[in-house]
Amino acid sequence: MDRNTIIEAVNEAVIDALGAETDEVVPEATLLDDLGAESIDLLDILFRLERSLGIKIQAAELAAYVQGGIPDEEFGDENEIVSAAGLAQLKKVMPQIDTDALTGKLQATQVMGLFTVDNLVGLVEHRAALAAV
Repeated sequence: MDRNTIIEAVNEAVIDALGAETDEVVPEATLLDDLGAESIDLLDILFRLERSLGIKIQAAELAAYVQGGIPDEEFGDENEIVSAAGLAQLKKVMPQIDTDALTGKLQATQVMGLFTVDNLVGLVEHRAALAAV
C-alpha cells in the first residue's frame, strides 16, 4: 500500500469523522488540539480507516505506538512528566516535536495533543507494513 493511498484515506477519515473542512486537514494539524477530536472521534477515525484500508488499529495500539513499548513508570516520572526516554521515543513517532523545549515540561496527559494528521499516516504505514509481513 503506497503512502498516497494512506494519506488520502486518513484525510477522508478525519474529514468525515470530525466534519472538518478539507483545508483544515493538513499534515501538521493536531487531531485533538487543532481539529478538536475527542476520544470517541479517534475511535471513529480508526474504524473508518479499517473500513477503507482493511487495517485494524485499536485505540490501545495508538497509545502503544506512541509510547513505543516503554512501561508507564519509565515513560513518565512520578509527577507524570515525560522522561528523557519517553521524549526520545516520542521524537521517533512525532518528529515534529521540539524535545529540547519539552524537556521537564511535557505531561504524559498532553502527549496525544501533539499527535498530528501526519503522525496518524505514519501509524497506518507502520501497521500496513506489519500486516504485509
